[in-house]
Amino acid sequence: MERVLITGATGFIGGHLVKANLSRGHQVIALVRPDNPGESALRTEGVDIVTGDIRDYEIVKRAAAGVGIIFHCAAVVTDWAPKKLFKEVVVDGTENLCKAGLEAGVSRLVHVSTSDVFGIDESQVMDETFPLRPWHEPYPDSKIEAEKVCWRYHKELGLPVTMVYPCWVFGEGDRTFVPLLADAILKRELVFWRRDAIVWPTYIENLVDLLMLIAEDKRAVGNGYLVHDGEYVMLQELCAGIAKELGVPAVTTYIPYPVAYGAASVMEFIWKLVGKKTRPLLTTYTVKNLGSRLKFTIAKAERELGWKPKVSYAEGFKKTMEWLKACNLTMLKQK
Repeated sequence: MERVLITGATGFIGGHLVKANLSRGHQVIALVRPDNPGESALRTEGVDIVTGDIRDYEIVKRAAAGVGIIFHCAAVVTDWAPKKLFKEVVVDGTENLCKAGLEAGVSRLVHVSTSDVFGIDESQVMDETFPLRPWHEPYPDSKIEAEKVCWRYHKELGLPVTMVYPCWVFGEGDRTFVPLLADAILKRELVFWRRDAIVWPTYIENLVDLLMLIAEDKRAVGNGYLVHDGEYVMLQELCAGIAKELGVPAVTTYIPYPVAYGAASVMEFIWKLVGKKTRPLLTTYTVKNLGSRLKFTIAKAERELGWKPKVSYAEGFKKTMEWLKACNLTMLKQK
């Protein structure tokens, strides 16, 4: 039995990781913020809870004591929050975890990063050898800085780090991708700003399968792996599929990319000016992300580890739609 620490255990990815580790008989420890509504469900599942903030090193150190594997999923999972919060949670929190993991002598620290860290170059198929390139957006740029922290601890102090770079993660329990698209489709708020924009879906079971593999395979130490379902889908096709499942007309409204980006910039300026806490309808990060034709290969995971996605995109989409239609469709927008 392995003692496993999972940060972000009440989130989408972390929650699925909890179940995967429990199913293997591992003892799971979760670092959970005070008053997190997901804590009681974790306790019911048999998870040991350490209550506290990842920004507090002493708390992180206590959570990591005696642990063999750390899955670091905690982050500021939005594109609309103060830059200070991204720095404190994503960057400084990661450093706390690396330091605590080193002191605990863990066999692996698996850091859940994002494919965003490789930038927005559409001219090439990106793989794990690509340099880290900032977006000038707080979410991906803070992930880049957190990754630099991990590799510094690995190269200079010997911390056994493995990185994973998910593309667009979706599935049962998703809070930030498919539900937000579905909400915009239902409210007729969705517009497109590039007709040939694509996304690389990553079904949650495929991501967790790879995470569990790289946590134990020694060949993964010092390496990072991109992950998706092995195929891309046009954003318009994805949204049309969601609309069909929800029994509403597909969205066909387009506006020019410069108009969308300009509107997002104006909204962000106004929101910051008046100090609004809610997320604007459009952000510059969203415009960039949902208006791109980035290309990613997952050949490295197959070549080095023999890993392939077990669940096809079509099957993952079907399962996700079954889950989504069972949800309260008036409460989809949580971010």
